[in-house]
Amino acid sequence: MADQHFDVVIVGAGLSGIGAAYHLQTEAPDRSYVILEGRETSGGTWDLFRYPGVRSDSDMYTLGYNFKPWREAKAIADGPSILNYVRETAREHGIDRHIRYGHRVGGASWSSEDAVWTVEATGPDGPVRITCGFLFLCGGYYDYAQGYTPEFAGRSTFKGRIVHPQHWPADLDYAGQRVVVIGSGATAVTLVPEMARTAAHVTMLQRSPTYVVSRPAEDGFANWLRARLPAQLAYQIVRWKNVLMGMYFYRMTRKKPAQVKAAILKMVRDQLGPDYDVDRHFTPTYNPWDQRLCLAPDADLFEAIKAGRASVVTDHIETFTADGIKLKSGEVLPADVIVIVTATGLNLKVLNGVGLTVDGRRVDPAETLSYKGMMYDGVPNLASSFGYTNASWTLKCDLTCEYVTRLLNHMKTTGTRQVTPRNTDPDIERLPWLDFSSGYVQRAMAKFPKQGSKAPWKLHQNYALDLMNLRYAKLDDGVLAFSNPVPRRNAAKVREAA
Repeated sequence: MADQHFDVVIVGAGLSGIGAAYHLQTEAPDRSYVILEGRETSGGTWDLFRYPGVRSDSDMYTLGYNFKPWREAKAIADGPSILNYVRETAREHGIDRHIRYGHRVGGASWSSEDAVWTVEATGPDGPVRITCGFLFLCGGYYDYAQGYTPEFAGRSTFKGRIVHPQHWPADLDYAGQRVVVIGSGATAVTLVPEMARTAAHVTMLQRSPTYVVSRPAEDGFANWLRARLPAQLAYQIVRWKNVLMGMYFYRMTRKKPAQVKAAILKMVRDQLGPDYDVDRHFTPTYNPWDQRLCLAPDADLFEAIKAGRASVVTDHIETFTADGIKLKSGEVLPADVIVIVTATGLNLKVLNGVGLTVDGRRVDPAETLSYKGMMYDGVPNLASSFGYTNASWTLKCDLTCEYVTRLLNHMKTTGTRQVTPRNTDPDIERLPWLDFSSGYVQRAMAKFPKQGSKAPWKLHQNYALDLMNLRYAKLDDGVLAFSNPVPRRNAAKVREAA
């Protein structure tokens, strides 16, 4: 027997899970729910990552929830401010009372006969079984337990300390030390200027460059508008302004990649001056948005380089040595009690690492087709919250949450207990779920569900299209199969409640 039953089980109490709970209790307030959080605290990413300077590379007018205005001056916010925003949302709406901490979900099995998921978790006191009518996976997309760290020759010979930003030690003192940051992604671009404030010197060691763009940390227009309009109205205006600008920029990278590339590199040259080797250190071989762009708020990375507190080296590691790193070019990066930060990426986790079975059949995510980027062919009463790769994560998650509550309300109205996406089109071509060349994506995509070559199985990565498809399009579209009517003995109660 299960320990307890809820209408909805939400997995994860981070940015996505707290947002899901808000939409659920606001738009489907008669549904009971619980949030199962594997860690001992809420906040997800923004509690886990505690490395120096941790921040978002998306503006908070789009990374924030659509229902809760961002009121601080900085649009590019630091991690603690974002964590406070998430937890404040949970407190304000009583969501925190629904969270069960230390509950790590390992598997879930669906029974069509009973129209329930049985969720298996490990709680503080041992195994826990909870049943629910709908399972909502909101645990993000990467493995919290371990970041990706490649094998480095000679690593064991290094006398200093090696840390990964996903597990930043609280006792690490790098003041006055020479630091090497291995990597060129968003984490490295964040760490370098922040650590350079007190370190003797910070070197960003990269195998290949990444596009880095600069923008002000504060949005002057947003701050001006917020002083003159009600907070929610000002927030929505700035949100849409930023959404449309982001969509336009992304479209230009697809239509005119050479021109966009030239504009980005010109900005870098303007920042670093004519004598800096931008071609070597800041010119990728791929087009903009084939991988995610990195953000330098207020040009902090470029300022650190110009001030001589940081530098960029583009080379390959031959081996670690006792006191530094030897590169394949023969150059040696010396170090005294150095910190080498392996800012080299994430390990992605499929469907939050939850093993699924449907009526005794194991679900292989790699063989599954994704419906509207949130549900899965042949898998009933389950959705996952997965944001955009080319825009703020929360934009898509908000729409996903709205869609899930529409589904739940439609099922109640029609007296059905089961909704299952089913592909009957033999012409649908199966494509990788994400068309992204980043290493952390390429390492994992074979294990992820597939997207289809046409709607509703195709991922748009476009907020305007998703807004129409998720908020306004009809639910009964011929692909979603609504079935498993409420048993006759319960039908009268359901009609009365509706």
